[in-house]
Amino acid sequence: SGAAPAEPYEGPAELQHDLDIIDRSLRQHNDDIIAEDRLARLRDAISTFGFHFYTLDMRQNSESFEAVLADIFAAAGLTDDYASLDETARVELLVGELGTPRPLLYPNHAPLGELAEKELGIFRAAAAAVAKFGERSVAHCIIAMTGTVSDILEPMVLLKEVGLTHVDVVPLFETIDDLKAGAHILEELWSLPFYRDYLRARGDVQEVMLGYSDSNKDGGYLQANWSLYDAELELVELCQRHNVELRLAHGRGGAVGRGGGPTYDAILAQPKGAVSGSVRITEQGEVISAKYGAPETARRHLEAFAAGALEASLFDTEPIADPEGSYALMRELSARSGEKYRELIGDPGFIQYFTESTPLHEIGDLNLGSRPAARKQTTAISDLRAIPWVLSWSQSRTNVPGWFGVGTALSGWAGENAARWDKLRELYQTWPFFRAVLSNMAQVMTKAEIALARLYANLVSDQDVADRIYTLIADEFELTREVYLKVTGNADLTAENQRQARSLKRRYPYLLPLNAVQLELLRRYRAGDDSFLVSKTIQVTMNGLATALRNAG
Repeated sequence: SGAAPAEPYEGPAELQHDLDIIDRSLRQHNDDIIAEDRLARLRDAISTFGFHFYTLDMRQNSESFEAVLADIFAAAGLTDDYASLDETARVELLVGELGTPRPLLYPNHAPLGELAEKELGIFRAAAAAVAKFGERSVAHCIIAMTGTVSDILEPMVLLKEVGLTHVDVVPLFETIDDLKAGAHILEELWSLPFYRDYLRARGDVQEVMLGYSDSNKDGGYLQANWSLYDAELELVELCQRHNVELRLAHGRGGAVGRGGGPTYDAILAQPKGAVSGSVRITEQGEVISAKYGAPETARRHLEAFAAGALEASLFDTEPIADPEGSYALMRELSARSGEKYRELIGDPGFIQYFTESTPLHEIGDLNLGSRPAARKQTTAISDLRAIPWVLSWSQSRTNVPGWFGVGTALSGWAGENAARWDKLRELYQTWPFFRAVLSNMAQVMTKAEIALARLYANLVSDQDVADRIYTLIADEFELTREVYLKVTGNADLTAENQRQARSLKRRYPYLLPLNAVQLELLRRYRAGDDSFLVSKTIQVTMNGLATALRNAG
């Protein structure tokens, strides 16, 4: 009762300071056993989690940032038509605002649109969290679909507006074209004195995020994988030339079509210099429960993560006898695969086939997934979110995002030339990147059932479209399987993963009934029967298939 009133700690550093004093006192009085037990765990927890527990990232599409800035600039009286400005004029305006201490908006500013108010609300909420829990509570602002320098500067203006100047902006390169242009965009950005000072204040560390999902939708499996690798090569060279430290963040999902696969192998399959002491990799959805649902499995996966990062940082894990020749070959194979993939998605009936032969609409209608199925109300594949894209194909048992185009690319290049087939075999044996690409592809192909997919094709209202596209998919699947076996020398798709083969053998008897029930219920649902029993059972079949197939979304 006689204790003096105490004020709360202003931040975790103050608490850490007091705990350090207690630690020193205990050790000086021979109470190391206490200092190294409960106190050590508390000090580690404060050091790791602060008062915020998790560090949150903000993320939004570049188009949204552009629309918000256009609204704000109009309200501030700077320009009524920001969207019509060319890139040079935009950069000049944005850099000017970033160098001005005054805010853009005042209490009596003109009314903003719904989108601008919503996005500013998110930024203000982040600022409130930082004020309450410290700067580490919100650390990054990720710009999805980054394609220009102005895309990176626009959220910086919004961060300045709410006082979050400590937050790092992270460009996210996702489409094939943006991956190719990524290094050029950064070099243009670094040519701005303002941004170079900004980077220098952060220890000359540039973080870049690479998108696996949208690159896959844009170019198909092989072209996406190579475009990501090629982009890393260019980014590493650029950063070495400008003496900037590169930290890559990999936006991987659980499915192979979204960059999934063994984390350790994926880290070791990065080009030299892409992992220099640090790497960020997203873990999403089903992967979190599968890898981190129990302490033992979580520890094992974190150990594999750390081991991969250490090995990739200390050693050359990607030794290639003829790097430039191998890179040139991969660029040709990538282009061939991309052409085959665009033949599929460019078919005038593809959208109809995809939307009607898979439960895409039902995923959105039944609120499956963490976000809406599409970024906006269009029928474009580019606007479709990654999870429904992959999940839909896995439910119909085709798994197109994880293999399509590889067979045509490799067989088209090698033809009847035995030396070229030997070259592919050599790359498979010696190059971790190429081996990982084919191994992950085989893993996802084992979960496909092309004959069953024919039944899903029967859901398409135009059977001419269904026959044409199903045949294209089925023929490419068989060609890709044959090419895989020829290059690897394996007897079947499961030869390298007998554990998976045994697991699939146990689970597969349950899958056919689930697909059969789902097919019938999809017919009823689309015919107008949206009763609880029908919709709920569709959800059950989707969950059952996704759980059994794993890495499905």
